[in-house]
Amino acid sequence: MSAPDVTRLLLDWSQEGNRAALDALTPLVYDELRRLAGAYLRRERHDHTLQSTALVHEAYLKLIDQRNVQWQNRAHFFGVAAQMIRRILVDHARGHQAAKRGSGAAQLSLDEALGVPGQKRDVNLVALDDALAELEKLDPQQSRVIELRYFAGLSIEETAEVMSISPATVKREWSTARAWLFRELNRTDAQVPNDA
Repeated sequence: MSAPDVTRLLLDWSQEGNRAALDALTPLVYDELRRLAGAYLRRERHDHTLQSTALVHEAYLKLIDQRNVQWQNRAHFFGVAAQMIRRILVDHARGHQAAKRGSGAAQLSLDEALGVPGQKRDVNLVALDDALAELEKLDPQQSRVIELRYFAGLSIEETAEVMSISPATVKREWSTARAWLFRELNRTDAQVPNDA
């Protein structure tokens, strides 16, 4: 089913309460969420306890429970999904950290830190979330680009569609935000998201 069909189903469901639209929409967005979660979790540390299916189920349940959201289109839905995935992963990391009595934050394995081939780095998810919250105060657009690209795994073009900006602007904001995050996270030995 094409993006316009997903958009039509989202609108039918959210604006008209059409249960049949939700039933038709579910397998379409669920499969896309599974793809996104699988791609994201492949970058996680090897001993991560959150499974792709659990992440998808939790994100999906939160998304369909959004009663006050007027879905605009497919891109809007997956933009909100990025926020949900980020919250779930950060909450999981904070819980994992608390369970270990603060012995260390969750680490995510990334193959190419800052686009430098051959390096393997870890990112402290809690520190990244804290830095993104700070970046959001300074530049909400850059924070959103990082959230969509890193947490939802959206491409440059998909991020541009969600944010209603050009792909060139996404590339520029991605680059600038990663440089800012590098400086911020360097103090805590956390790592910046790599090029996707």
